[in-house]
Amino acid sequence: MHIHILGICGTFMGSMALLARAAGHTVTGCDANVYPPMSTQLEAQGIALIQGYEATQLDLAPDVFVVGNAISRGNPLLEAILDAGAPYVSGPQWLADHVLRGKWVLAVAGTHGKTTTASMLAWLLEDGGLNPGFLIGGVAENFGVSARLTDSPFFVIEADEYDTAFCDKRSKFVHYRPRTAILNNLEFDHADIFPDLVAIETQFHHLVRTLPRLGRIIVNAEAPALARVLARGVWSEVEYFNDPAGWSATALDEGSAQLALAGQAVGAAVMPMAGAHNRSNALAAVAAARHAGVPVAASMAALARFKGVKRRLERRGAAAGVTVYDDFAHHPTAIALTLAGLRQREAGGRILAVLEPRSNTMKLGVMNARLPESLMGADAVFCYAGGVDWDVAEALAPLGDAARVFDGLDALVAAVAAVARPGDHVLVMSNGGFGGVHDKLLTALAQ
Repeated sequence: MHIHILGICGTFMGSMALLARAAGHTVTGCDANVYPPMSTQLEAQGIALIQGYEATQLDLAPDVFVVGNAISRGNPLLEAILDAGAPYVSGPQWLADHVLRGKWVLAVAGTHGKTTTASMLAWLLEDGGLNPGFLIGGVAENFGVSARLTDSPFFVIEADEYDTAFCDKRSKFVHYRPRTAILNNLEFDHADIFPDLVAIETQFHHLVRTLPRLGRIIVNAEAPALARVLARGVWSEVEYFNDPAGWSATALDEGSAQLALAGQAVGAAVMPMAGAHNRSNALAAVAAARHAGVPVAASMAALARFKGVKRRLERRGAAAGVTVYDDFAHHPTAIALTLAGLRQREAGGRILAVLEPRSNTMKLGVMNARLPESLMGADAVFCYAGGVDWDVAEALAPLGDAARVFDGLDALVAAVAAVARPGDHVLVMSNGGFGGVHDKLLTALAQ
């Protein structure tokens, strides 16, 4: 089959393209921004890329056009496809029909922690000898890739609640039909497509409705919104984590925790990533791996060998005694948890937070009132206001002199370099490339 993918350089669509190529399909694609690292990863797999969305791409005559959710009405290629009556499908639907069908799908859903938990889960299955396929919204260091296809019946997928495509406004995850589902947490996000938290809860209810009776839902007991989701109906087995009657973890020190199930200790495990939120992620992954057949003891041993995920408290380098980290945090809750995790891991030295409020929700200003509290764990805050329409300085005013706002990236870098001193930790948080600020900071610090 020849598929032509619109929006191929997105994280999900690019990973799906790699899976399709591995399955033996002919894959081509286009995007408005064909650039590394996704473009080079795709081209290395023999996938031809086209810059832009010219209607002439209709002449490629693929068996089907696969349309990414970044593509809207008015896109010239999409309009040509519709005018010609050419076959098209969303990315999640194509994945469900051609990759996930017949698989034991383990889906990881939630507002926060999906990428880390899915990466942990894939590693626990791998270390347990199950050789899973996977599609994750980041690069797991144990694998070095964001997606792979195997002949194993097991497939781990990061289950995003964002909408599917211009023609399908359901959440992506309703297409995956998992047998094991982790519901990590649930808060309001994606204000560009959801009016309120209730609307997101409805989509999670739709996901719950797709699990079979013999499936298992692994739920964070500390998330009230998830309790409301399950109250609307559940037809599968349910296990809770962060629950004394279910799975629980008690920190022994900053690097290990005692795990228990139904109040009975099952052993101590090394926690490979800092913070209470990552203990929670590990609990969920161990519980899900157990459902797939991996013994708990084996999973706990494997956790010690989990290498983490790129852009999740990833150490990017050090210069002049100052360490620079990269993290994907962009929601206030994730920002606060990331700061707490770094503080726990690196007790000495100041934390200088460098933030880009870049997500669609942040750009709308929906979360700006929560920003000051989420950044309280930092000793100083440097915020980039480029591309934001609301008054960032006003929003961060409760932080006083600890927060500074910049319209230019060079000025921000210079300010950080001017105040940083040996032993400091510079934590960069953004869900985008942030103009290569990490390397710019390291260069400025070195000078």
